[in-house]
Amino acid sequence: MNFVLKPSLIKNSVLGGIGLLTAANSFYNVEGGHRAIVFNRLTGIKDQVYPEGTHLIIPWIEKPYIYDVRARPYVTDSRSGTRDLQMVDISLRVLARPVGDQLPTMYRTLGKEFGERVMPSIVQETLKAVVAQYNANQLVTQRETVSKEIRDILTKRAAQFNIALDDVSIINLKFGNMFTAAIEAKQIAAQEAERAKYLVEKAEQDKKSAIIRAQVS
Repeated sequence: MNFVLKPSLIKNSVLGGIGLLTAANSFYNVEGGHRAIVFNRLTGIKDQVYPEGTHLIIPWIEKPYIYDVRARPYVTDSRSGTRDLQMVDISLRVLARPVGDQLPTMYRTLGKEFGERVMPSIVQETLKAVVAQYNANQLVTQRETVSKEIRDILTKRAAQFNIALDDVSIINLKFGNMFTAAIEAKQIAAQEAERAKYLVEKAEQDKKSAIIRAQVS
């Protein structure tokens, strides 16, 4: 038996398929810890930021961009010169996240990968500027002060790009071989001085004890 497809049946099938495809592309989901912005092919990026949940878009006209707004770690290594011309290798760990309500602006100015475009450059810039203000020895003895200054400057710098910093910490501080050897020699000299002082005090104490014993006897 031959079946002849009626034009109306073909038309309804095509329309039904288009309808299903349209419906499937009309919704998108934003997971926890994420936010979305929408690009419209006619008007560009919308100013609205969409929270967690399911949202509606116009298929083929609009496209969602999903951002992870949770803090992400960025580790940057830098070789910088101190005020007394010593070279120091510093590793800085930064926890950064985008400011949620500024995502449309961030996309227009930085694109999707804001962290990779901004964080390495502003961290390097800040580290070199701060390290240059201190002698090598001060970086060791005033490490907390140096860390705070780096954190304060970097936080303000990142805010200019709508990036919030939750934590900034120095995770490694390494000097050149000559400076390291000088520090070790200084520590050894200090230990030897303490030992010499102890021996002198002990000798004086022994002398006093001997005098007292002689007087008693």
